Amino acid sequence: MLLALVRELAEYERLADQAVATVEDLHIAFFGPSPKAHALMIEVDGAAVGTAVYFYNFSTFAGRPGIYIEDVYVRPAFRRRGLGRAVFLHLARQAVAEGCARMEWSVLNWNEPAIRFYESLGAIKLDAWTTERLSGSALTDFAKG
Repeated sequence: MLLALVRELAEYERLADQAVATVEDLHIAFFGPSPKAHALMIEVDGAAVGTAVYFYNFSTFAGRPGIYIEDVYVRPAFRRRGLGRAVFLHLARQAVAEGCARMEWSVLNWNEPAIRFYESLGAIKLDAWTTERLSGSALTDFAKG
């Protein structure tokens, strides 16, 4: 179910060609000997209608961990019911309970509904930062030295 929701999110974000994860990839990431990520399933009446994927990062300036929210997705028919807010509230409480310094996430700059939602939570845009990425062959080539 998680993979199906991830693929739905990729379609929504116009990034379906980048959604190459397999069930095995996700199983290793979430349940392998050294889990790298955590997932919450959003359910309504026992049916999965969304997910949130997160992992821990670390702030050397704060000297404490943080939670990075990789994905939050709620199927369109279940939006505007407070489910996304409930997920962020759950993760915020978890972050505070675990002594985290912050929660962070990224949003596509065209996703105005999500941006308005995040602003309603009190989130602030970090306009001074630019995300950089090495992936695919660029990552592999660089790793070769």
